[in-house]
Amino acid sequence: MPSLAFEKQNGLHDGKIICGVDEAGRGPLAGPVTAAAVILPTEIPRAVKKEIRDSKKMTPQAREDLFEPLISLCRYAVAEASVPEISRFNILWASMLAMKRAIEGLAVKIDVALIDGNRAPKSLECVAVTIVEGDDKSLSIAAASIIAKVTRDRFMKRLAEEHPGYGWDHNFGYGTPEHLAALKQLGPTDWHRDSFAPVYQLSLLTE
Repeated sequence: MPSLAFEKQNGLHDGKIICGVDEAGRGPLAGPVTAAAVILPTEIPRAVKKEIRDSKKMTPQAREDLFEPLISLCRYAVAEASVPEISRFNILWASMLAMKRAIEGLAVKIDVALIDGNRAPKSLECVAVTIVEGDDKSLSIAAASIIAKVTRDRFMKRLAEEHPGYGWDHNFGYGTPEHLAALKQLGPTDWHRDSFAPVYQLSLLTE
C-alpha cells in the first residue's frame, strides 16, 4: 500500500512542498494523455487515506467515489498533451509535457516532485525524484493517478457522445476488439493517434 515514506524522505516534515505526479492514457489509440500533480496535506483523514492506491488497482466506481473527497482535501492541477503533440513528440515525451504542465499548473513553488516511472520532464524548476511503480508506493503519486484517470475517463465519455460507435464511454480509447472493429468500419477521427500502429496501418490501407 502507498504511504508518505517518500514524501518524508524528501523533506515533507521540514516544510518542503512535495507534489506527486502521474499520468493516465499512454496506451489508448485515441484521446489526449492526461497528467495530474497533487500536494497532499500532512494530515489525511483515515477514511480517505485507506482508499488511496494505484488507480489501476481500483474499480471505476471506487475511483469515482474517491475523486470528490480527494480533490476537496488536496491542492491539485490537471493538464494534458494533445493528440497532435503525441504525434509530434511521441507518447513518452508528450506524457512528460503533460506532467510538466500539471506541475506548473499548481501555481505554487514546488520543492520536490515525486514522479511515477523512471523518466522525469525536462527543465523543471524543482527537484525531480523518479519512483518506479510510484503509484503503488507514494500516496501523493497514487492520488495523482486517481485524479488523472478520473479526469481523462470523464473527458472520453464526453467525446463518446460526439463520436458514437467506438465505445469510448467504457473503453476510454484503448484498443479493445470493439474499438478496433469500429475503427475499421468507421475510420479514424481527429482524436485518433495516427502515430499508433493500428491507426497508422489503417491509414496506409485507405490511401
